[in-house]
Formats: sequence, C-alpha cells, structure tokens
Amino acid sequence: MNTTIEEHEDKFLVTFDGELDTAAAAQANEMLQPLYAASAKDVVIDCSKLEYIASSGLRILVSVVKGAKAGASKVVLRHVDDEILDVLRMTGFTTLFQIED
Repeated sequence: MNTTIEEHEDKFLVTFDGELDTAAAAQANEMLQPLYAASAKDVVIDCSKLEYIASSGLRILVSVVKGAKAGASKVVLRHVDDEILDVLRMTGFTTLFQIED
C-alpha cells in the first residue's frame, strides 16, 4: 500500500494505491496525522487505485473527516470503485463524505 499526500493552496490531495488493510493502516494513519488537524483546507482522497479497505481503513477515513469538520473543511472521495462504495453504503459512511466520480 502506498499513500501519497500533496499539499496545494486550498486542499490536500491524498492518493491510496493498493489495499488499505489492517497491515497498511498503521503506516497510512501515521502519514495522515497532519490531516487530522487540517484547517481551512479541504481534503480530496483519490481512491482510483484503492483495491480494498478494511475496518481499520474506514476508521482512518473517519478520523480525517472529524479533523476536517473541526477545521471547517470537507473531505471528498474521488473515483471510488463499486465494491468500496458498497462497503461505504453498508456502514453508513456515504453520509460523511462528498463522493465524486
């Protein structure tokens, strides 16, 4: 699993590449720590290369959302495949994010 973060003037762009499973979650969580306190910058998460997400990965996404909301920012998930979208729907997480193609 590779996680990259790019900072732009008005947003952070996060890209997940691979499986966000329990083994990868600890590293991804460490990399995303600065985003948990993101203030005044939206967070865009590109999921086009995300192959799988475990419950530990979902917890990471929730932490990003909590931090963004506290800083008056939003979190956008982009290019979410159907299987991951089904997981987000089953868990009720589609209401937490703005989801775009």
